[in-house]
Amino acid sequence: MAWPHRPDNWRENARPAQQAFAKLAVAIDEVTPVIMCAPPEYYEHARGVLADSVDVIAIASDDSWIRDIGPSYVVNSNGELRGVDWPFNAWGGVVNGLYDSWDQDDALADALLTLRGEGRYRAPLVLEGGSIHVDGEGTAITTAECLLHPGRNPELSQDEIRDFLVEYLNVEKVVWLPNGLYNDETNGHIDNILHFVRPGVVVLTWCDDESDPMYDISRSALDVLEAETDAQGRSFAVHKLPMPGPLFMTAEEAAGVRGSNGMDRSAGRRLAASYTNFLITNGRVIFPLLDPHHDDEVAAILSELFDDYDVIGVAAREILLGGGNIHCVTQQVPATSYLLG
Repeated sequence: MAWPHRPDNWRENARPAQQAFAKLAVAIDEVTPVIMCAPPEYYEHARGVLADSVDVIAIASDDSWIRDIGPSYVVNSNGELRGVDWPFNAWGGVVNGLYDSWDQDDALADALLTLRGEGRYRAPLVLEGGSIHVDGEGTAITTAECLLHPGRNPELSQDEIRDFLVEYLNVEKVVWLPNGLYNDETNGHIDNILHFVRPGVVVLTWCDDESDPMYDISRSALDVLEAETDAQGRSFAVHKLPMPGPLFMTAEEAAGVRGSNGMDRSAGRRLAASYTNFLITNGRVIFPLLDPHHDDEVAAILSELFDDYDVIGVAAREILLGGGNIHCVTQQVPATSYLLG
């Protein structure tokens, strides 16, 4: 994880978000050790807020979306672990990046891997970890809205981007959904509309309100998934997760955020809220509590799908206010001895 601190993204100088991150870290740390990356100037503060069992390390960052700025880990058949270090440009660079300077975010993966003594691949593709999901058996799923956006790799064709994904993720097939979640400022990251349960089984954000833009987006995604197979030739089993809300930023929440040229944090702005933005960790699934009308229903669905896991919800509106959720602010590090049996 990485410590939130931007006053133009998080309200009240990120204090409410920091409390939410701390509670999420505890929920993870009960089953999986947590490392929190904190900029040096925030190290002592983070250390004081976080549980003693959470390891805090000093690494500079521009913001706290570790899924997107941290390494995506790969493991080979010999149990060797390396991190894929994707170039990062704040979700769009000069075209529509969310902030003007992202050098520290782009450097974080290298700094973290160096500190931990882990190998590194610097990929030739601007990409964020939240824009890809893999099943561990040769299949990646992404969205055309994000990976083909002119703010990422305008010089590359869809086939060329696919080839880089195949090479750097060691997958055999890439499935492209048309769009991600409505009004997602990441240009439609896959983790806000879909998540793998296991190979061949996914959950999909679903909307039944015909007047909502997500109505058509959900159905277009389902059409693709029903027409596709994964790398092993399996048809996808698709389980629908209800869309929370829709949820909107309140005037009080917006008033606590410093103005920004790149990020819209105005009152009444529709939030990119989704229950698919959850974390699978050791024996536990941690999902965002977002809407009392749907939280219990989602817990029941996930508990049935992940019947060998402890499914718990964590209050996550403060994370949502910054533009993402639980999956976005976490990044798992494989235990190679476990993967090798």
